Amino acid sequence: MRRRLTALLAGVALLAGCSANVEQGTAKPVGGDNPPVATFTTAPADGAVDAPVNTPVRVTVTEGAIDEVTLTNPEGKAVAGAVADDRKSWTTTEALGYGKSYTYAGRATGTDGRPVELKGTFTTVTPTSEVRATLFPGDNDVMGVAVPIKVEFDVDVADRATVEKALTVTNSAGVRGGWAWLNPREVHYRPENYWPANTKIKVEAKLYGVPYGGGAYGRADVTSDFTIGRNQVVKIDNPTHQLVVQRDGQTVASYPASFGKPDDPELTTPNGTFVVMQKFEQFSFDNPRYGYTNVLKKWAVRFSNHGEFIHENNDNAANIGSNNTSHGCANLLEADAKAYYDSALVGDPVEVTGSITTLPAQFDWYDWQIPWSQWQTMSAL
Repeated sequence: MRRRLTALLAGVALLAGCSANVEQGTAKPVGGDNPPVATFTTAPADGAVDAPVNTPVRVTVTEGAIDEVTLTNPEGKAVAGAVADDRKSWTTTEALGYGKSYTYAGRATGTDGRPVELKGTFTTVTPTSEVRATLFPGDNDVMGVAVPIKVEFDVDVADRATVEKALTVTNSAGVRGGWAWLNPREVHYRPENYWPANTKIKVEAKLYGVPYGGGAYGRADVTSDFTIGRNQVVKIDNPTHQLVVQRDGQTVASYPASFGKPDDPELTTPNGTFVVMQKFEQFSFDNPRYGYTNVLKKWAVRFSNHGEFIHENNDNAANIGSNNTSHGCANLLEADAKAYYDSALVGDPVEVTGSITTLPAQFDWYDWQIPWSQWQTMSAL
């Protein structure tokens, strides 16, 4: 009787044990209470403020794969972006706007088969001012071998190093050059020696979103693709009364000329390496200090903002080729002035020697008045 009761109790215990195991197994879902393994990370982070507008937004997922990601602006428009081939990341392909709030949304599936959702917002930086920049030379220009590349700004630039890092120059000749800040609003680029003839040059000033300091930021990127033309150099040796034009080191023309007065530092044609800046079929010369205004001359080629030109002056024909009597310009006979004018490109070098004075490096474009060793010290980097 006792043996039968023991067996019955054992059976009850066995039945109770099986019942407990079934209840425990049906009470918990697959995976238990553990969170999904996939995790989103965003840059900028959720809640970020003053986020840069020129750095791509990046969303990454660990232990999973991205199903979809969207980033929308305040107007509800999606920002362009792309998912990487391995579906581990998503990156914007367009810049953001200043002072805007952006919203993340998305979904990924973890290696455990469970989904995770992406949510979040961030706000971009709001500039105190947006600064405009201009770039010279422009697209498709053909320039002389001494042309400087110029980037000019509407205001003084405080953080010049950061701005300079956004500027790049590439060229088909593989020539290396350098940037130099000529003043707080203007930075120039040139090589150590003249550009090789026929060089193709690309300039990229990726300035949108770049902090200039003091809350100012770049308004827009500017770029240029231009070409260097033939190598032409004008040589003026004051005592010779001749303006010599050389191409590739060979003299192709020599014109009788009258240069600035040889005994007056204020009126001589000064020594230095200058650059053709502008060309005018007719130009009005005014200098009330020396008693003349609205004197019209043909075929005028400016090579210094100090006031020096190469131009026609048939009124001075008696001295052209024999005496230096001008106020600093190079006077040519009309036919010669026209021939030279037609041959000149903006950016051609004009090398002046034999004068009693040398012009200080302060009148645009004075890039080649600065020795290369000094030029290199004028970079902000």
